[in-house]
Amino acid sequence: MPQTVITRFAPSPTGYLHIGGARTALFNWAFARANQGKFLLRIEDTDQARSTTKAVDAIEQGLNWLELTPDEAPVFQSKQQVRHSEIANQLLSAGHAYRSFASDEEIETIRQEARAAGVAARYPGRDEPIGADQEGSVIRFKAPLEGETLISDLVQKDVIIANDQLDDFVLMRADGSPTYMLAVVVDDHDMGITHVIRGDDHLTNCARQIQIYNALAWTLPQFAHIPLIHGADGAKLSKRHGALGAEQYQAMGYLAPAMRNYLARLGWSHGDDEIIPTDKLIEWFDLDGVNKAPARFDFDKLNHINGHYIRTLETNDLLGAISAMVGLDDFGKDNNDGVAPKLDFDQSLIDYDKLGAALPFLRERSKTLIELLNSARYLFVSVPLEIDEKAQKNLSAETAKPLLLDLHKQLQICSEWDKEALESLLKGFASDQGLKFGKIAPVLRSVLTGSTVSPGIYDVLYSLGKQESLKRIESFLKL
Repeated sequence: MPQTVITRFAPSPTGYLHIGGARTALFNWAFARANQGKFLLRIEDTDQARSTTKAVDAIEQGLNWLELTPDEAPVFQSKQQVRHSEIANQLLSAGHAYRSFASDEEIETIRQEARAAGVAARYPGRDEPIGADQEGSVIRFKAPLEGETLISDLVQKDVIIANDQLDDFVLMRADGSPTYMLAVVVDDHDMGITHVIRGDDHLTNCARQIQIYNALAWTLPQFAHIPLIHGADGAKLSKRHGALGAEQYQAMGYLAPAMRNYLARLGWSHGDDEIIPTDKLIEWFDLDGVNKAPARFDFDKLNHINGHYIRTLETNDLLGAISAMVGLDDFGKDNNDGVAPKLDFDQSLIDYDKLGAALPFLRERSKTLIELLNSARYLFVSVPLEIDEKAQKNLSAETAKPLLLDLHKQLQICSEWDKEALESLLKGFASDQGLKFGKIAPVLRSVLTGSTVSPGIYDVLYSLGKQESLKRIESFLKL
């Protein structure tokens, strides 16, 4: 019987679910789904001083938004401490580990001397009898002195690390808590993980972990170390590049399926396909398609993909995504160092019935949900409109009021209020006035929306309706 594929995402709960972690989770989820396997979540909270419940919540919320749902309840590493201690003592008894009482000063001296000699550090206690458990000692792994450790990686291919370059790392701290290096091996073994898919910054860690597996005679999982994400300029990812939390992308107006699509394309490809719906991602995803070079985060590409999903998502799903975004606790807060776009009006004014009716044309040029809402601002504001500086210039011309007075009369007698009828009326009016249409539309747009930027003027008139359109013109003219 073929082995069931089991992958895991194992974040440390010390902050939000950043974009690199989200992509790692996606790759693990997609690989498990593509192979009819299981995707698990492990919270690596052995560092109790830095781990927080708030961070755990943020990680789970980010995964929920991206719809990367684990198949079982999360495993908390801190709750496995008895098991970690058991395995550390097993390694100790078998001669694969030793107790060390070296002080911090001794350790630093040993490391400096080893660095100068070009070898890995070894510590006092390595060649002494096991001895009883004594307060103040750490348990270190007794790394092989000779030979090499081979990492057979599904992405990086064969990576060989000389054993004399790997130090005797700590397995259990003096306070009895396990280190990451031990806990990750024990937990992956106990959870039945078959494929460890993670960032390539773990390659050196992987060699150390393989040595633990070998010492315990445990079957190795298959490893796949994926390249890290850089900024569009090739530099280390920072907030200005897009190193934000998953929930911040939601607050910035990005759709979950678009983020899945974009993150999948960050370091993985399927031919020349750019738009990869989730069902196709599950069908196509494999580790052969993962690139070895670092991926580059590019907001322009993300916006392009997000715009596609805004145009194609079902209306109710799009309205639901907007409502969820607006309902976020952090929505509209300036917590992204100026990266996040802002809503131009009070979110409490949003009328979802009006918005839904206008979506067919509002969605066409919007790259984010924030852009879409800002383009719909005119639907929700009331008279007298707040008119911006550029729009005021259109309305301050001597010809503006006479033009609007005549146009108001024509709109009053318009019997059919649809875009075709409105287009015919406005173009006929321009012809009667001896004006190009380009002289009329900016004036009408300014008085109806308070801005020089809006959807097409026929869409504006149609979506506002006859009564509201006349009301706004009348308010400006003080009729």
